[in-house]
Parts: sequence; C-alpha cells; structure tokens
Amino acid sequence: MFTIGEFARHGRVSVRMLRHYDAIGLLRPVSVDPATGHRGYEAAQLARLNRIVALKDLGFTLEQVRAMLAEDVGVAQVRAMLTLRRAELEQAVAAGLERLTQVEARLRTLEDEGLPIPGIVVKRLPATRLAELTGTAASFRPQDIGPVVRPLCAELGERLRGAPAITPAGRLTCFYEQLGENEVVVHAAIPASVTDGERNGLEIVDLPETEAATLVHRGAIDLVLPSWQALVRWLEATGRRSGGPQRELYLECPEDPARWITELQEPLR
Repeated sequence: MFTIGEFARHGRVSVRMLRHYDAIGLLRPVSVDPATGHRGYEAAQLARLNRIVALKDLGFTLEQVRAMLAEDVGVAQVRAMLTLRRAELEQAVAAGLERLTQVEARLRTLEDEGLPIPGIVVKRLPATRLAELTGTAASFRPQDIGPVVRPLCAELGERLRGAPAITPAGRLTCFYEQLGENEVVVHAAIPASVTDGERNGLEIVDLPETEAATLVHRGAIDLVLPSWQALVRWLEATGRRSGGPQRELYLECPEDPARWITELQEPLR
C-alpha cells in the first residue's frame, strides 16, 4: 500500500490531481483511514492512472475519460487515438512535441501491463560525497521536472570548470525529494573529492550507504516512466519499501538520446 504522496511520485502526477480524481470518482484509493483520512493506493492502480493521463493528454475531457474507462478501452484503441493525435502535434510548437513524448511514455507503461517484471538487481550503494546544484519543481510531472533538471545539469558542468577545490570522481546523478504537495527539490550532482578552496557556488552533500533496487534503462530519459513503474511493481511484489529519494545515474549519454544508458536506483528500507 502506498500513501497518496508516494503514489503521486510513482505515477508522475500531482497529489492535488489524485485528490481531484478521487473526488469525482475517477480513481478512488483502495483504502481511507477513518481516523486520519489518509488515502492508500496499490501498484495495480497505476494501470488505470496511466490510461486516465494518456486519454486526458489526447484531449478528452474527464467525463469522456470516465465513459471510455467504463467501456474498458484497450491499449490498441488508445494507440490508434494517439496516432491521430500525433499528426496534429507534429504541426504544433516545440512544447506540443514535448507533450507528445510524455504521452508515448504513458503508452509504453500500458504495453508493459501483465508482462514479467524485468531484471531488478539489489545491491549496496556506497556512501558518496556529491557536489550539487538544486532547483525546485512544482510536481513530479515530466513537464515540471524537465525544465528544471536540464538547465541545472548544464550549469553544474559550467560551475565545475571554475571550482578548483572540486574534482569530479564519478558520473552525473540526479535525484528528487518531495517537500510538500507543490514542491519537489531537484538535485543535479556528481561524485567528487573536495578540498579547501573555491567551490564556485556548488553545495557539498553526503549520501549514506544504502541498499537499493536497481534497473538499467536504455533509451531517452524522457521515456523512463515505464522503467520506474517496473521498479514500483517489484517493490509491491517483494513487500519492500522505498528508503529515500529515487536516483538516476547516467552511465552513457551520447548525442543521440535514444542511445542513453541510465541506472535507476530505488533506495530500500
């Protein structure tokens, strides 16, 4: 069972959106604590959430989405609708193309429904000292995270060149912390050795040693959602719990984003 905040993070939607879907009967929690009012969700509900978001992004109203879900619209039908929508979005501005990428990510999660969970590797992550920059996003939605994390990573590289006290000792790592319903702290960081001297505005943080479930994602990071949700299904299947902010370790980042290799790390309790 996941809290509403955890389920929002795993589904890459806002807590406010989940509360609205509950209020209109579109996606109700599995349980509600009668004493506290806290909502509980299951990983199996991600399938319905993915359909809702995909259909909504195709331009349907929530009432239309409700009717279509009642008719149990399948993946093939949603894919056909997306093909038509793609023809329209290709004539739109760059923002529309970015939105299309996220629709594709949702559709991939639909296609993964019922498939075996891919190979998850549980391993120890050593304690790590990081040099980092942080920013704030409104939610875990890709359209909120992307405009924050991309410039942060670019600025991190620029500042490292002017920070003689910091020597990079590993690969770019990004991780995310939810502080409130409308505040996600985005970290762009790199393992480093640090001495006294000029740090050029970079913060130094220490991540403790931890056990983590890991999965290698191959392809554009904009399409990472199905891989993260595979880790969520593994958590529920094994009875494990998240033990800290999810991390993305960028192993290979060639010019073509489709050839990127990223290790996804889910710290465990």
